[in-house]
Amino acid sequence: MLPPLLLALQVISGSSTDSISGWGTVFSGVRNELEVAIPRIGAEIDVDGSLDEDVWRRAAILSGFSQYQPVDGVPAEDATEVLVWYSADAIHFGIKAYETHGPVNHTLADRDNIQNDDHIQLLLDTFNDGRRALVFGVNPLGIQADGIRIERGAERVSLLRPATGPVDLSPDFIYDSRGRISDYGYEIEVRIPFRSLSYQPAETQSWGLNVIRRVQHSGTDQTWTPALRGRASFLAQSGTLRGLHGMDRGLVLDVNPVVTTSLDGSATPTGWDYEGRTPELGGNIRWGVTDNLTLNGTVNPDFSQVEADVGQTDFNPQRSLFFPEKRPFFLEGSESFQAPNNLIYTRRIANPLAAAKLTGKVSGTEVGFLSAVDGKDLSVTGQDHPVFNILRVKRNVGEESTLGIVYTDRIEGSDFNRVIGGDTRLILGGIYDLQAQGAVTLDRNDGMTDDAYLWDLRLRRAGRRFGFNTNFTGYDSDLALGSGFIRRAGTVRAGGSSSLTFYGEPSDRLQQYRVSLNLSYTWLYDTFMNGDSVDDAVRFTFGNNFLFGGGWALGASVLIEEFYYPPTLYQDYFVELQTPAGPQYVPYVGTPELQNYLISLRLTTPSSPRFAGSVSWIAGQDENFSEWASAYISFLTVQAIWRPTDQIRIEGRLVSQRGWRPDDWSAERKVDIPRLKLEYQLTRSVFFRFVGQYQATRIDALHDQSRTEAPIYIRNESGELERALAWTENDFRIDALFSYEPSPGTVVFAGYGSSMTEDGSFQFNRLQRTNDGFFAKMSYLFRL
Repeated sequence: MLPPLLLALQVISGSSTDSISGWGTVFSGVRNELEVAIPRIGAEIDVDGSLDEDVWRRAAILSGFSQYQPVDGVPAEDATEVLVWYSADAIHFGIKAYETHGPVNHTLADRDNIQNDDHIQLLLDTFNDGRRALVFGVNPLGIQADGIRIERGAERVSLLRPATGPVDLSPDFIYDSRGRISDYGYEIEVRIPFRSLSYQPAETQSWGLNVIRRVQHSGTDQTWTPALRGRASFLAQSGTLRGLHGMDRGLVLDVNPVVTTSLDGSATPTGWDYEGRTPELGGNIRWGVTDNLTLNGTVNPDFSQVEADVGQTDFNPQRSLFFPEKRPFFLEGSESFQAPNNLIYTRRIANPLAAAKLTGKVSGTEVGFLSAVDGKDLSVTGQDHPVFNILRVKRNVGEESTLGIVYTDRIEGSDFNRVIGGDTRLILGGIYDLQAQGAVTLDRNDGMTDDAYLWDLRLRRAGRRFGFNTNFTGYDSDLALGSGFIRRAGTVRAGGSSSLTFYGEPSDRLQQYRVSLNLSYTWLYDTFMNGDSVDDAVRFTFGNNFLFGGGWALGASVLIEEFYYPPTLYQDYFVELQTPAGPQYVPYVGTPELQNYLISLRLTTPSSPRFAGSVSWIAGQDENFSEWASAYISFLTVQAIWRPTDQIRIEGRLVSQRGWRPDDWSAERKVDIPRLKLEYQLTRSVFFRFVGQYQATRIDALHDQSRTEAPIYIRNESGELERALAWTENDFRIDALFSYEPSPGTVVFAGYGSSMTEDGSFQFNRLQRTNDGFFAKMSYLFRL
């Protein structure tokens, strides 16, 4: 290895040498030496976290990292050295991370749970097209976090880190990693077998590569390539591994049999009874058809180990709540099925009996095909098996752009729902991102077929200092996505936002400040098509975001909104009026519009070795959809992670929503959802998890607050009018899990789950079980 002092001087000065006697060639990122020829070495080594074998002296050396977040374009203050070489069946990375400025954050965490640790991300673009990269993350102890990074442009997506873009942590790859804390920082060794990857079928090929280092004590992200924040694509700024040849994946055939059993508890007239299920056999198979195509299949899949969805509150009854996919079979290769506007949403396949999918990339065209048969209990009639067929094709155009199509088909007896759509993403001038999508749906129910349409047009400028984002989106009133997800049909939205970003010097306390303005208009679809004025909502937001040195972040926004009365939402509402002849029930009519004035605050703490947290609060005057009236609201979300030791992780989350009527401050609604997750990581392979979530909801009796103060009645499914009385619901759910998972696919799970309810909120002394159950699962991954 290079002596630490010499390496540090190289990184700071940006200098490099073609080679040093006894050492591999050095490639400095700050000097734009991004074309890397890594050596092919016929050697096998133990992955033990120590880079003392002779083969590492011949590896290529990546150095000269730059800071990317919060301020780009400056040399990194922490020296990093990445050694790279490959053999016939694997690529090897060795990382030396020098740390002289603060503590190294590290824990014995569960897989994919290292976001609050110092960590390294290796981004491998095995097709070298700048659209997608496999992400292999490791913390200082070698704990893994892996996934897929996809360039999606202006869409709002989940992020591993805000600085480095969207990373889907769902896929799990099999690779080896070990790490250790050293006297200068930490050291990591990684071996990624080629059979865990898919790549080009060419004899000699090039791969895109970037390396990201997260330093928690300073709150910075550092990259090997001098990536700039003002570019529309992060992956397009990667370096390149040249001349890879002689790679052999061998036979890629994974067989994963699964055995499950369970006991389900329920109340009976004589007490509580458990019904055991005969152990069920299921399984998964993965076959690498070629270097770039993979076939997956599953029979009787089991998802019992999946953690319950995090509780959400419903702000707007016009919009559906979205829950992310968590089931292993659907997560693997999920990047091949991603389409704008969630035209593909695999949670629609609720209880599959069997499923198969083919994914891969051929000559710049990415293909994903999924077919599944769902259980009868999910059909409308209870007699048919819903059948799903989903196709997603995406083609590279030019250096950074794409064209795509999507086709979905859900068949249930003689009924069906079919969707076909096309989309494109065009990168213009390196900073402009134009996205367009159109889709048509055919939905047949009881012999009647309806068609509907969707369109979406977006333009974003990703400039370093000045940026903007515009959108024009329409959802037909009859739009139905049998294999997708839509929050609200029957609307057209047009809007835009602009932002200015200011950067501080490396020594400044304030590292980044962004000010933004957002304005959007929403029409009902039929109103827009008739050429009428806005009749749903107008929103204006003035936002401020501050990033401070050390990882602190603060956001403060002001929101001004105007909502228009939606008569279809209240077509079953009636008001009881007292007349000399007795009570009379007249259709409810609300005020034409509601004015909202809100503030939003968010504070995020740094990720220290023991604590990380965030608090967000929205307060002001908002709409009360239950009574179509203004309300004073408070919406608080608190999240915290406490790690008292390297093996114990305590994660808490509280969502608290309040609504008060302005005239008398009576409580219209009260919702509290505390959630606590405890994890004890005994070893890298063994952990215990307990999750408890309580949801307490109280909704007051409804009355015509804005006009008559008369009680509100709602027509039920039988056509009868029922008084909208006050109601409460107090549900408590606990889940406990023991997990032994030495590698993805080889697992032993044992768990217990129970749902309970009670009359009073947070009493815990009269909880009544509604159901519970025990389960066990065993599976083993055979890599043939």
